[in-house]
Amino acid sequence: MSYQPIENYGIIGDLNTVALVGLNGSIDFMCFPNFDSPSIFASLLDAEKGGSFMIEPLFKDQKTKQLYLPDTNVLLTRFLSLEGVGEITDFMPVEELYSGKELVRRVTTIRGEVKYRMKCRPRFNYGRSEHTVERVSENEVLFSCSDAGTIVLRLLSSVPLQVTGTDVVAEFTLGPAQTADFILEHVGQEHAKGADFEAFVTQSLYETVNYWKNWISQSTYTGRWRDMVNRSALVLKLLTSHKYGSIVAAPTFSLPESIGAGRNFDYRFTWIRDASFSMYALIRLGYTKEAGNFIHWVEDICEDIKGQDRLGIMYSLDGHRQLEEKELEHFEGYKQSSPVRIGNDAYGQLQLDIYGELMDSVYLSDKYGDPISYDFWKSLERHLDWLTQNWNQPDEGIWEVRGGRKNFLYSRLLCWVAFDRAIRIGTSRSFPLKEEWRTERDKIFNSIFTDFWDEEKQAFMQYPGAQTVDASTLLMPLVRFISPKDPRWLSTLKRIEEELVSDSLVYRYRPELAAPDGFVSHEGTFSMCSFWYVECLSRSGQVEKARFYFEKMMGYANHLGLYAEQLGFQGEHLGNFPQAFTHLGLISAAYNLDKQLNRSSK
Repeated sequence: MSYQPIENYGIIGDLNTVALVGLNGSIDFMCFPNFDSPSIFASLLDAEKGGSFMIEPLFKDQKTKQLYLPDTNVLLTRFLSLEGVGEITDFMPVEELYSGKELVRRVTTIRGEVKYRMKCRPRFNYGRSEHTVERVSENEVLFSCSDAGTIVLRLLSSVPLQVTGTDVVAEFTLGPAQTADFILEHVGQEHAKGADFEAFVTQSLYETVNYWKNWISQSTYTGRWRDMVNRSALVLKLLTSHKYGSIVAAPTFSLPESIGAGRNFDYRFTWIRDASFSMYALIRLGYTKEAGNFIHWVEDICEDIKGQDRLGIMYSLDGHRQLEEKELEHFEGYKQSSPVRIGNDAYGQLQLDIYGELMDSVYLSDKYGDPISYDFWKSLERHLDWLTQNWNQPDEGIWEVRGGRKNFLYSRLLCWVAFDRAIRIGTSRSFPLKEEWRTERDKIFNSIFTDFWDEEKQAFMQYPGAQTVDASTLLMPLVRFISPKDPRWLSTLKRIEEELVSDSLVYRYRPELAAPDGFVSHEGTFSMCSFWYVECLSRSGQVEKARFYFEKMMGYANHLGLYAEQLGFQGEHLGNFPQAFTHLGLISAAYNLDKQLNRSSK
């Protein structure tokens, strides 16, 4: 078995977890029943040992296409051949409709007589645990795994199933307009069993389609690039936990940022930074409910920070902080890119910028959604008081370098945001404000202009004395620290263009000149940085240039409008997929660019 390119996948989900569906009709990644549960399908990380759920037509020669039903997360994979045309409809009934925990696959022949093969080969507990298979009837099979708590999955089918070892297979032929249905569900979900099987699949399909169409219809964005903005919004919603209101940075783990270089990490957690920016993007589109749910989740964390003296940079979906990193030594990794890691030791890092991102999201939620409570304000006060004593120290920064702490500009910038937004909230709500917050805010402001400005290079540098700029500096005008047309900012932007920009693509920094991150690899461009660059261009008045690069950047999306974290030298997608940060960057850039174009056309 070979590995498909990362960009060959689509994503479906139920607001508990997701599945990645390849252009070849194979589900090669799925953690179940939650985002951070062990995988049951992970052939994306080990083609032999990971497990998969394949459905394919037995054509001699074929073309494949994949598309979403418009404005939904219902995915169609189409197989086109001179012998016939077949189609798979993949979806997961969302939590709000069916309590989740079901994967539905409907196979339909459009033309011709088409023979299909199905093979369901789950591998429980990241492929570490054995399981048994029980054939209940010719249309029902149970997969049972007793390790780490008993897990039982039921596979229901409208065609006869055969057990082969620990796998289940089926071969069947469908004529024009004929269908075959498969449901993989957590035992305890009785939605399909005992009901009219075909009618249940049809009804749940229509209801799922309507759910997503109704959700996206609430978006207030009506500008250019509406399809791409809607798709990005749908991705962010898919990465949100219905149960907790938290949002994962990406739904996958250990997809490599550089093939074979060891930079493989688990992103199935809630970074305060990523989630805060995600809520900012959703608020811009009018989704204040999702923002409110996230703020409630944050409020719980702020009130109980697990005995620590500061916020963690990331948490599990339910708010726990211990995310111990382990290696799955039995998995070879995507294209032999080992090690395969679960958990993330970065949870113990000091990243001071999270206070700014958190306070910015609270400020926006308070302004555009429900006002925050007094008790929540008092919890935030405690964290701001901690920050007044601790902002002026080195940390690991936004890029989570593992080569030592530095006094990063981005961390200082967002500490300024934390105090600034607290002052804004307090002023608008008439909450008592502490004079120390104003004092520290102004200290940071002056420090950035004196300690981080390099007169010779005419730019704000990554840290004092650094030889390179950093793409995270692109957020300086976006968080309203500096005017997007300030001469110092424009010369910094020029320096970033000279050092980090390749056409429409942006590197996060130059590793050979920057703080070492503990890895040796040829790094790709960061797609979220590319969208930050576009927004900086549009805000600075370079609207036509911004539009040109934005529309070129959209051409690097995969066939469904999805982005991973990075783009490699050949434009291949690298890193965990799809990544929330990239999609929220797209939304923000599109929103601002559309506004600037409307102004310039008047």
